[in-house]
Amino acid sequence: MRLSQPFTHLERRAVTGLGGIFALRLFGLFLILPVFAVYAETLDGYDIALAGLALGMYGLTQGLLQIPYGHLSDRFGRKPVIAVGLLIFIVGSVVAALSTSLTGVIIGRALQGAGAIAAAVIAMLTDLTRDSQRTKAMAVVGITVGASFVLSLMFAPLLDGLIGVRGIFWLTALLAAFGIVVLFLWVPSPPTQVSTRLSGPLWRHIGELLKNPSLWRLDLGIFFLHAALTAVFVVVPLALVRSSGLTTPEHWQVYLPVMLASVVVMLPLVLAAERWRRTREVFLVAVGLLALSQLLLVAGYQSFVVLAAALFVFFVGFNVLEAQLPSLVSRAAPASTRGLAIGIYSTFQFLGAFAGGAVGGLLHARYGMTAVFVFTSLLMAAWWFLMAVPAARYSVPGRTAGK
Repeated sequence: MRLSQPFTHLERRAVTGLGGIFALRLFGLFLILPVFAVYAETLDGYDIALAGLALGMYGLTQGLLQIPYGHLSDRFGRKPVIAVGLLIFIVGSVVAALSTSLTGVIIGRALQGAGAIAAAVIAMLTDLTRDSQRTKAMAVVGITVGASFVLSLMFAPLLDGLIGVRGIFWLTALLAAFGIVVLFLWVPSPPTQVSTRLSGPLWRHIGELLKNPSLWRLDLGIFFLHAALTAVFVVVPLALVRSSGLTTPEHWQVYLPVMLASVVVMLPLVLAAERWRRTREVFLVAVGLLALSQLLLVAGYQSFVVLAAALFVFFVGFNVLEAQLPSLVSRAAPASTRGLAIGIYSTFQFLGAFAGGAVGGLLHARYGMTAVFVFTSLLMAAWWFLMAVPAARYSVPGRTAGK
């Protein structure tokens, strides 16, 4: 079936609805990033390390709970699990909004992360899209996530001035509540029953999925990708200030055109990969682009032109892989454990982000920006080597069982 075929009406509702839920939830979370450091200083019990923990706690609890949520979505259905996750996220947002201490905000952020619905949302999207349309669907969702990131950089300073960080936490709760409405009134239910009671202990199935050569390569890949993303953005905002003189609220003037240009280049690559069955080749090219972007940063991050070019190359590769990886996982995973497999994948994703931030911050503190970019360059080279040698198929050819 050709990728050029349009989405069906149900697929359009699934893609727009689930992409919207992703974007609404992440938009609220991204809004906190540019403004939280200053706000944390006004809270009781302020400490620099605790302020960092408050930001990182969300990613840590997300990573730890993706597998349970994915498994529960296999057993009890996608919508109930997503709804419960959004409700927990709302509770965490309210706790953070009402807290006057940094400890209270940490608890609220942990609860926000406990609404770990990413695996269930991706699994539901695979349930509601045809195999031939899945990568395109993932690309659309990936673009909405990227757009929410860029928009958050634009609106965070404005909203901070209007409603403050407490108001932003209340806004995240409101957006998540709207996500529940979208889930039940717009997103279609899967046409077939997807929940399955697995025989035997959960850990046995986790072990089987981790031993699957197609899946563990993809799991490590998403770990590397988000470790690099987080490590890079530990220092890129500082590099932008130094190379261009742009203040943090003005960084959207760089991110927005870079993201739009990267999407223009990314979409033809993704479409060509599916139409001409060159997924593996495009995958390796994308990882190569990530490595190239890091080498550019090592060589010339002090130059604004080089920095902007490196960010463009980085986001081309990043967006291609963000579209391809979930699609490949959904194809490689058995239908009965698809949610569990995506839960494992999402766990690697969030733990990668946590590890990248921790290592990037440590390297920057001890050795400077160059060390961070050397680290990410080595990480991308290791990933490329993992996927290219041996030349094993990391995706499942054709249509797999379960769709």
